Amino acid sequence: MPAANAMVLGCRVDAVNTQAAVRTIVELAREPEPSIVVTLGTEMIVRAQRDHAFRAVVNASALSLCDTIGVLYAARAQGAPIPERVTGVDLMEPLCRTLAWEGLSVYLLGAKGDTAARAGQVLAARNSGLVIAGARDGYFSPDEDAAVAEQIRRSGARVVLAGLGSPRQELWLAANLKATGAAVGIGVGGSFDILAGDVARAPELWRKLNLEWFYRLVSEPQRWRRQLALPAFVLLALRERIVGERKRAA
Repeated sequence: MPAANAMVLGCRVDAVNTQAAVRTIVELAREPEPSIVVTLGTEMIVRAQRDHAFRAVVNASALSLCDTIGVLYAARAQGAPIPERVTGVDLMEPLCRTLAWEGLSVYLLGAKGDTAARAGQVLAARNSGLVIAGARDGYFSPDEDAAVAEQIRRSGARVVLAGLGSPRQELWLAANLKATGAAVGIGVGGSFDILAGDVARAPELWRKLNLEWFYRLVSEPQRWRRQLALPAFVLLALRERIVGERKRAA
């Protein structure tokens, strides 16, 4: 596990770029014990303030990646050398390319209908030799967890990409990854919808300007309730910084 370079509101963020993240995940995929990879965003950190079980999963993960610009700025404000955002959708392409080279198979779990299956087809077409061990939607009840885990186990997948939304995907992996027989489980949020072409990602210019969150809000105004986590995160991060500075000055 990489050194923990920042604790943002009690949540660990690892200072790795995409290339280092891919390298670490491939190493973990060859280990006998299962590992969870988290793509950590501002909404998740705000939730972790009241959901201690969820925060424990984040901090126990093998890799906690900086997913959003708010987390990036908050970590850098502490002096942590976080090199870049590593979002779920940005991670999947280089990861699947390397998994194809290494002969490690992938299972896609999440989204609705055949979205995960179509996302898998896109990944397989873009990455020659990639083995998609299986795919299924995320619309199943807790009573079906064991059956879903057994389905993944029978597929022989080494890596599970879980697009169940947070915190469900992280909590599901924490409870069920070992039963799947896979070595690595990664929470990737809504990445399947983007890969399958069901949801348009922000244009590159918006991403470079760190305004992807605003593009999504404009494109999907029904998300406004979720975006309330951003000002809450800013206030909490500012308070944490002020308290920290006062302690150092005392």
